[in-house]
Amino acid sequence: MNRDNMVKSVSRALDIIAILGTKQQGLGVTEIANQMDINKSSVYRILSTLVQYGYVEQNQETDRYKLGYKFLEISSKLLESIDLRTEARPFLKELEEETTEVIHLVVYDQGEVVYIEKLEGNQLLRMHSKVGKRAPMHCTSVGKAILAHLPIQVVLNILDQKGMPVHTDKTITNQEEFLQELSKVKEVGYALDLEENESGITCIAVPIFDHLGNAIAAISISGPTIRMTDERLEKLSQRMIQIGEKISARLGYETRMS
Repeated sequence: MNRDNMVKSVSRALDIIAILGTKQQGLGVTEIANQMDINKSSVYRILSTLVQYGYVEQNQETDRYKLGYKFLEISSKLLESIDLRTEARPFLKELEEETTEVIHLVVYDQGEVVYIEKLEGNQLLRMHSKVGKRAPMHCTSVGKAILAHLPIQVVLNILDQKGMPVHTDKTITNQEEFLQELSKVKEVGYALDLEENESGITCIAVPIFDHLGNAIAAISISGPTIRMTDERLEKLSQRMIQIGEKISARLGYETRMS
């Protein structure tokens, strides 16, 4: 087989895989040939090779073909190899360059958030956060962004175990009020920390989802309240949601991006 024919065969094999991926019940040789407008013998040869390597399976009763478990094996290995910081960092840099503010990436761990990345921005801003440090969830935007997508019983357990200690005079300490706040966060897609953790500092955050749809992390933009006006937060919210979806997609999560 010459190079051109080999490339054409690979291209057709990938097209067949894509077609099979859209039909859970599988497809027959004739149906695939009609969709691709090529002869049935070519389709059969390609399917036979894919079956041989485990990428496609044939139902012996119906003779229909569907994707094989080899893809599941490969996808599992890919997901295991994904590093959150590596996947997120280009997007965090984008936010830093666009806003010049402090950018955080945190992960959820045992009822708290842990900072695993911090970009300092171009502005002078002193914050308590640093990579490796833990922070409470009830008074941080990143914490609220994650909590809003956890089961209610898990949220209640965290609040019972960790409490809702006062960090500033704006910290929400009433459980009912806080749960209402989480409902709003889930509805709008982002969370705010309006000087609830550190006086004079306002933050906006969005959750990061893994391939199973679990909120495992969050990213935030932090700046002085004087710069983080309502108008600016409104503009940043849509950009943050977009970036959150892109990072989640890199982790295998099927987003609702248009």
